[in-house]
Amino acid sequence: MHIKPFAVEEWMNAYETGAKYNIAETCVDSVSLDELFELAGEDKDAFLSSFSSRRLTYGDIMGSDSLKEGISKLYRTIKPSDIVPTHGAAGANHHVFCSLISPGDHVISIMPTYQQLYSIPESFGADVDIMHLRQDNAYLPDLDELKSLMRNDTKLICINNPNNPTGALMSKELLSSIIDIARNVGAYILCDEVYRHLTQEDIWCESIVDLYEKGISVGSMSKVFSLAGLRMGWIATHDEEALSAFISHRDYDLISCGMFDDAVSSLALKHSDKLLERNRKIVRDNLRILDEWVKDSEHFFYTKPQAGTTALVYYDMDIPSYDFCRKLYDETGAFVTPGSCFEEEHSMRIGYGSDTETLKEGLKAISRFTEELCR
Repeated sequence: MHIKPFAVEEWMNAYETGAKYNIAETCVDSVSLDELFELAGEDKDAFLSSFSSRRLTYGDIMGSDSLKEGISKLYRTIKPSDIVPTHGAAGANHHVFCSLISPGDHVISIMPTYQQLYSIPESFGADVDIMHLRQDNAYLPDLDELKSLMRNDTKLICINNPNNPTGALMSKELLSSIIDIARNVGAYILCDEVYRHLTQEDIWCESIVDLYEKGISVGSMSKVFSLAGLRMGWIATHDEEALSAFISHRDYDLISCGMFDDAVSSLALKHSDKLLERNRKIVRDNLRILDEWVKDSEHFFYTKPQAGTTALVYYDMDIPSYDFCRKLYDETGAFVTPGSCFEEEHSMRIGYGSDTETLKEGLKAISRFTEELCR
C-alpha cells in the first residue's frame, strides 16, 4: 500500500524536540499527573496504590464503564454502548477508514485539514474528491461545491470541526445543511472533532452524531484535555452497521487500550468541567495575544479562529513557507508549521494553546526575524 508522506507529522517529528519556542504545538498546555490530581481534587496516592495492585491484563476490552460514561457526557445523545475506544484520535480516524472504505468507494474530504482525512482513503484506493475551504468564505464548506461533488454512490464525507489549521467553526445550521446533502444519498459523515468544546464563546459546540443518524464523531484526550501522553481516543456513532464494523475490525488491530490510559482518562473525564474551564481560559487569553500581534504586524494577516487551538497566518513576503519556517527555526528557535503542510503556501500554522509566555516569546522572535528578513 502506497501512502503520501504525512507532511505535518514529519515536520513535527523532525524539529519539535529542539524548539526553543514551540508554538507549533496543537494541544492545550499539557498537564502532569500531579497537576491533574490537584485540579481534579482527587487523592493521587490512593489512585496509584489501587492501580498498582491490579494485574496488567488487557483490561476492559471495549473500555471501562467509567471511561465510556465520561465520554458520553461530552455529547447530547450518545450512550456508552455507542462508543469505541481507540489509540488516540489518529487511531480512530484510521480505524474508521479501515472499517468502512474499500477500493473504488467515493469519498469527499476537505482541504486544508489534517492530512489523514484525505490521504488515508486515497491510499485504500478510494476515489477522493476535495472540497476546498477558502479564506473568503471563512474556511467554511461551500454547499454548492459540496453538491457538485456528490454522487449517488458517495460513501463518506469527511469534515473537521473545529477546523485544523484555520480554527473555523461550523454552526448547527451549516452542519444541518451538510447532513441534508449526505442523507439524500445515504452517505456517512465522519467529523474529526478533536478540538470540540474549545470555543471562544460560551456556546455548545455541536457534534455530528447528535444531529445525524449516520454521523461518526472522532475525539480524544489529547487536544481538549491536555493529556496527549495517554494516547486515548474514541469513535462515537448511532449507526449500528458502522458500529458493528468498527468493533469487528478492532479485534484485528487494537484488541484493547492500555489499562492506565483508561484509568487516568476516566478520572479526567469525571472532572471534565474543571479541565475545560482551565483550557478555555488558556486558549481565550492566548488568542487575544495572537490577535493583537497580527493586528500590529505589517506583514501578517489571517481570519481570526472561532475555536480550537490553531490559526493559519499568512505573510506577504516572497519566500516559500517551508523555507520561511525552517530559517525562522534555525535562527531563533521559534517553531511554527509551514502552510505547505496543508497545501496553503505563504502561510504558517501557529498553535496558541501553549503556556502564555512561550507564545509571547515565540511571536516576538517571529517579529525580530521578519524585520531582519525584510531589510
